[in-house]
Amino acid sequence: MVALAASIKDYPLGNFPALKMTEDQESAVNLANTPLHDPVLSREAVEHLCVRSGSVYVDATAGEGGHSLALLQASAPSGRVLGIDRDPLSLARARKRLELFGNRFIPAEGNFADIYPIAQRSKYTSANGILLDLGLSSWQLESSGAGFSFQRNEPLDMRFDRGGSLPTASDLINFTSEEELIRILFDFGEEPKARAIAKSIILSRSKFRIETTAQLLNILKAIPGLGRGRRTHPATRTFQAFRIAVNEELTNLQKGIIGAISLLASGGRLAIISYHSLEDRLVKQTFSTESTDCICDKTLPVCICGHQAIIRIINRRIITPTSTEVRSNPRSRSARMRVIEKI
Repeated sequence: MVALAASIKDYPLGNFPALKMTEDQESAVNLANTPLHDPVLSREAVEHLCVRSGSVYVDATAGEGGHSLALLQASAPSGRVLGIDRDPLSLARARKRLELFGNRFIPAEGNFADIYPIAQRSKYTSANGILLDLGLSSWQLESSGAGFSFQRNEPLDMRFDRGGSLPTASDLINFTSEEELIRILFDFGEEPKARAIAKSIILSRSKFRIETTAQLLNILKAIPGLGRGRRTHPATRTFQAFRIAVNEELTNLQKGIIGAISLLASGGRLAIISYHSLEDRLVKQTFSTESTDCICDKTLPVCICGHQAIIRIINRRIITPTSTEVRSNPRSRSARMRVIEKI
């Protein structure tokens, strides 16, 4: 079971600069030249968040604004949406897409792990509904140039915020120990051939620096039996593992869930859309813990933890896309949504 943060005090207020667009960002947000991301489970999210006019919502992974658009439309004429994203280019595209809603949409650059202090700085003291969509947008995969996809040759960066101080995927691949590479591949990619991949990376980087997606893909192609019996591409788990490690995604998700629950008003709802078992397992465990009064070892005769439930689970069975949505957007097929309500 994942340990939770003790209180809101674990999220001190920091400096969150206002979103500003550079000339490069201005050109990158040209919505006419690149397709917009098709939001997953949008109708279901609006329905389960009980969106209504006059309420306050947070799209904590706003991306290009697809879910924010649905929330703004459903909460018309006076609902407001705070859109948070750590990728300044995606957020700039969202702001341009949603400019017709005026000050009903408030963009805020930052990591959803810091949802509570970001909301405080944006004058949001509580929220009636919060949405976390943990997937990558089509634009990030296909047009960001950050090396998220093995479908094209790009620098191995993989940071959502490329202006930050986190090491790149190339840094991890070239300078991390063999045992740490094995841990990353196994823990974050659930890759059964983690040891073979790590050995191949170590051997390759002794000859040349691994800097591009094509170089990493060629290393993976040489590993016998990699991906055998899977429906996904053999490189999927490796790329996922390094992306999660680079962006500290599971740590951020844990903090983000606690921050979101803290921000919710009584009766407010939190919906989280995940795409792989690591994320979904963490969400499920956290929701289970926070919806239970006592979390003591079952062998103890009396409760000594003093834990009290602060949420109730809305859907015991996960919510998945309809067959119609999967046909129109194949990337949605692995999505699963869980929803809770704050007591």
